[in-house]
Amino acid sequence: MDTKNNTKISEFLLLGFSEDPGLQPLIFGLFLSMYLVTVLGNLLIILATVSDAHLHTPMYFFLSNLSFVDICFTSTTVPKMLVNIQTHSQAITYAGCIAQMYFFFLFVGMDNFFLAVMAYDRFVAICHPLHYMVIMNPQLCSSLRPTLLVLACWILSVLHALLHSLMVLRLSFCTDVEIPHFFCELNQVVQLACSDTFPNDLVVYFVTVLLAITALAGILYSYYKIVSSIRTLSSAQGKYKAFSTCASHLSVVTLFYCSGLGVYLSSAATHSSHSSAPASVMYTLVTPMLNPFIYSLRNQDVKRALRSLFGGKV
Repeated sequence: MDTKNNTKISEFLLLGFSEDPGLQPLIFGLFLSMYLVTVLGNLLIILATVSDAHLHTPMYFFLSNLSFVDICFTSTTVPKMLVNIQTHSQAITYAGCIAQMYFFFLFVGMDNFFLAVMAYDRFVAICHPLHYMVIMNPQLCSSLRPTLLVLACWILSVLHALLHSLMVLRLSFCTDVEIPHFFCELNQVVQLACSDTFPNDLVVYFVTVLLAITALAGILYSYYKIVSSIRTLSSAQGKYKAFSTCASHLSVVTLFYCSGLGVYLSSAATHSSHSSAPASVMYTLVTPMLNPFIYSLRNQDVKRALRSLFGGKV
């Protein structure tokens, strides 16, 4: 494609959900409330797991890391949208857009890998309870100890995000810089390019699907082994206890993957760029907001830690 008439752009325009001035205060209030609930809820989970010695276990170590990632994940997109609404501006710099895409892929990748690691943790705890502390003990020189698993998740996510960012940097853009979204969503940005986007599309579908399917396959295999192990238990109370330890994680996995896959499958089916923005709220904000409630409402250990954190007032 001829790119001789291209100009070097300095910014993109985020169109958001609506250009109606009357709706902007409502959108601002709604998203600010959801963002504050997300940050405070996940921060409470982190403080509870750090302050309570009973929660210094691999499972809650992974949970606190997931809560930290969820705070960062929502902070990548929502604050910029709130600032734009408040300042009556739609602009985001070219560098800011690239940075936003990088951190978005970094933290969504971390969510993806952490859910797989937490499934593995439950698999070891239920299927190999006698060897759990040997395999997952951070004090032992095990290749699968929690700190190494978390480090591996970070390395893979950094490389994944860096790959997508570098692929976008190779593109040249025309004068059309309007993104029908509330953040720099990769597919929307690539569609604005005047240069050949086939390598970008190939990387997006191959790498993203590969990582998502690998993580999801690990989760499904872990739960297959967990269910098989639970079925061998003779005690109904033992079965209930085993299932209850997995219920919260399974709920979060279902919410994360169903909302994420739902967004991209629906946008691919309708070919509507405007419909993907409201749908993306599910996995960019609603899921991180609900995670603390899912893990605390059904978890007596977390409830006890929160009561202790607030001096028994919770």
